[in-house]
Amino acid sequence: MRDDEIFDLEALGVSEARGVYGAEPLPLKVRTREFALRVIRLFAALPKSSEAQIIGKQLLRSATSVGAHYREAVRARSSAEIVAKLGGGLQELEETQYWLELLVGAEIMPEERLKPLIQESDELIAILTTCTKRIKERRIP
Repeated sequence: MRDDEIFDLEALGVSEARGVYGAEPLPLKVRTREFALRVIRLFAALPKSSEAQIIGKQLLRSATSVGAHYREAVRARSSAEIVAKLGGGLQELEETQYWLELLVGAEIMPEERLKPLIQESDELIAILTTCTKRIKERRIP
């Protein structure tokens, strides 16, 4: 692998992924944006109770920042910076899952309605974890 490819996420095979969106792979840039938009629509559908709105706003913040972290990683200047930005995205995905679990646990939203978002966050965690591992494996000493 050439030195300039180490920072190219496409060369690492992680720019596209299949998932709950269908059989055709979607670029992660699109997939993370669609994930954020789905959470935005969920937030709009939440009850107007204080509990639902507080949890919803936390969910909104964490879920919408996943794509931002991914885009920052694409523009990173070093493998360490890529790993750090993707790590931030992974943290936000874990936090997103926590807020989704609270929505179910507090009986604000039925689990069945949130399953696709939970599945997508699981898949994005797996993809970003794989990406991070591949970058670490291919680092130039």
